[in-house]
Amino acid sequence: MKIGILNIQGDVSEHFHMIQRLKGKYHVEPVNVKTLADLKDLSGLIIPGGESTVIYKILKKSGLYETIKEKAGSGMYIMGTCAGAILVSRDTGDKTVEGMDLIGITIKRNAYGRQIDSSIQTIDIKNTGKFEAVFIRAPRIESADGSTVLASMDGYPVMVREKNILAMTFHPELTGDERVHEYFISMIES
Repeated sequence: MKIGILNIQGDVSEHFHMIQRLKGKYHVEPVNVKTLADLKDLSGLIIPGGESTVIYKILKKSGLYETIKEKAGSGMYIMGTCAGAILVSRDTGDKTVEGMDLIGITIKRNAYGRQIDSSIQTIDIKNTGKFEAVFIRAPRIESADGSTVLASMDGYPVMVREKNILAMTFHPELTGDERVHEYFISMIES
């Protein structure tokens, strides 16, 4: 199975290497996605963290925005991390970035503070266990209507799933812990 990593800006190589590391356990192949043609034959797509405004503008200009929405609506699996969670949300709380409305979450950009406020927190992911989650200028999920909350922190969801969409406000690709990426692969395989 081919899993694309949106290669516009942000933690692209970290996600790519994480999927590449899992090739020994699963029949997966990471694919960098920069153009509409790169979306062909993907089973899943990871939208990485980065700067959501920049990613949004490039997605809209390239035509990738609408195509990703269509493919997700047709069942392609999507994992959005940090800025990716903002992009897949129903409501970004920000007029400069329109969410794709792929998952029923309302999100607030940079809710946990500036770069200096970044941190590593231990969270408990449902059916996975303790996980060292890296939060960098993280958004906060204000509400998760219709979504299954898989992990919370300080009373707010930090990892949610709704059908074929997985969203989290942290960066699992920065930990070396493969379990979140394995969870995404298991979603696709099931």
